[in-house]
Amino acid sequence: MTGQALSVFALTGMGEVRPGDDLVALILATGVELRDGDILVVTSKIVSKAEGRYVQAADREAAITAETVRLVASRTHDGHTMRIVENRLGMVAAAAGVDASNTPDGWVLLLPEDPDRSARALAAGLRTATGAEVGVLLSDTLGRPWREGQTDVAIGGGGVHVVADLRGTTDQAGKVLSVTTPCVADELAAAADLVKGKASGNPVAVVRGRGDLVGSLDLLGAASIVRAPDRDLFWLGTAEALDQGYRDGYAAARAELSPPEQKDAT
Repeated sequence: MTGQALSVFALTGMGEVRPGDDLVALILATGVELRDGDILVVTSKIVSKAEGRYVQAADREAAITAETVRLVASRTHDGHTMRIVENRLGMVAAAAGVDASNTPDGWVLLLPEDPDRSARALAAGLRTATGAEVGVLLSDTLGRPWREGQTDVAIGGGGVHVVADLRGTTDQAGKVLSVTTPCVADELAAAADLVKGKASGNPVAVVRGRGDLVGSLDLLGAASIVRAPDRDLFWLGTAEALDQGYRDGYAAARAELSPPEQKDAT
C-alpha cells in the first residue's frame, strides 16, 4: 500500500511581469492544464509588479521605515544594519518585505497591498477561465527564529485551507491531539520553492495531490496565520526587551516615590 502522492512542478515561459499585466492570462499562456484541486503557489513579487507596487526610493532604508509599524530587533554587523520589523500587514520580517532586487535603479518594490485579496482575485479569475476549482497561495521568503537560512511561506491565500486543524483527532496510539494545527499553507509554499528556485525566472508552481485543501474563496486567508500580539511570546529581540524592561522599571520606581513634604509656612 502506498501513501498519498504529491506532485509539484514549476510553470515555465512566463517572462517579465509589468504593471497592469493580467496574471491569469500570463499563467494560462504557459500552456498549463489546471485540474480541480490544484494549488498554485505564486511568488508575491510578480503580484506586486502587476499591481504596480513600485516606490521611488533612492534610500531603501527610508522605504523600510515607511512600511514599519514596530521595530522588533536591530543588529549591525560589518557596517550593515539589519532590522526585523512588524510591517503594516502584521508580518514580522527583515526589511518589512521591501525588495530592491530585480527592480529599476532608484526604485523598490513593496508587498501587495492586500495579499489575501490578491490571491482570491487570482483564484477567482483562474476558476472562471478554466472551470477548474483551484486555490492560490502567494509566497514570500522569510528567515526563522533560531534557525539559519530562509524558506518560503504563505503571505496570501485564496480558496485554500491555510491551517489543518487536527485537534480532537487521535494519533496511531489512540491519544487525542490537543494542539496540532499544521500550517499547510507554509508547507506548500516551501515545497513549491524547491521547484521554482530563486533565480530561475519561474515564479509560479502548481501543487497537485492536495485537493482536500481547496475550497470556497471565502476561506480564511494567510492573514489568519499571523499570531496575535497577546499570544506572541517573542514580541521583542533580547536586547530590545531588556532595554524596555529597564525603562519600565525606572518609570515604575519614579511613580512609587512620594512627593517631598511641603514645609509649613507658618
